[in-house]
Amino acid sequence: MEKRKTYNVVMMVLMIGATTVTCGLVLFLISYVLAKGLPYITWDLLSTGPSYLDGNIGILPDILNTVYMILATLVIVLPLGTGAAVYLTEYAKNKRVVSVIEYAAETLSGIPSIIYGLVGMLFFCQFLDMKTSLLAGVMTLAIMNLPTVMRTAQESLKTVPQSYREGAFGLGAGKWRVIRTVVLPGCVDGIITGCILSTGRILGESAALLFTAGFAHVINDFFTGITSSGCTLTVALYVYAKEQGEFEVAFAIAAILMIMTLIINLSADFAGKYFKKRRNA
Repeated sequence: MEKRKTYNVVMMVLMIGATTVTCGLVLFLISYVLAKGLPYITWDLLSTGPSYLDGNIGILPDILNTVYMILATLVIVLPLGTGAAVYLTEYAKNKRVVSVIEYAAETLSGIPSIIYGLVGMLFFCQFLDMKTSLLAGVMTLAIMNLPTVMRTAQESLKTVPQSYREGAFGLGAGKWRVIRTVVLPGCVDGIITGCILSTGRILGESAALLFTAGFAHVINDFFTGITSSGCTLTVALYVYAKEQGEFEVAFAIAAILMIMTLIINLSADFAGKYFKKRRNA
């Protein structure tokens, strides 16, 4: 009895220690980046582009390129991922094929992003002659995030009770009508959460974009920018820190990315709780 009590106390101390270390590292990283970066965030930095004549540094083109990248990638990956999840969950009859596709998706999600960048450079930039452009980066990121969106949507579809489907079928509704009016509205919280989390991954990606999107700091509209070379915030952080030694600007970009990541994670949590509460109401 005494040994068990001692064992429980030791395990409790170890778990509390692990929790303290983890939270401490997270808080240290966030506070360090914000403390080093926030003092260098100015209106000129956010609202202008780089000027090589007067040495001015601005990241407005990088912000716009990041927004273009996120929007274009989501337009591609969201319908593809959700459609694949609907097929695997609602239509596919061969469970062996489904398990093979799920295994392939899990394998794809674990591949290092630098490999995606290499393949994207060879296939999209060279073979399909897209050159170095945001569009090539978008296609690469779409492939990277497709497994995440698909698996998240698939797990959300599985949470919809089978009785909902059977009730709709009993009322005479067809297969697609049941999916469109009963199943998808019942799992929209998980789909939106997966979409927001994918946005966070797109925002923080740099390795794949180094090979595909390029380094140009030019302000363009959406349609011109998506077909041109462009530098996102993460790539700009690498360029300013590694190539130009502008660590103040690099920390400012890091602080912006940190704030955007926190906002995205909080939005995912809020959206999931909101739609779950609305569904249960």
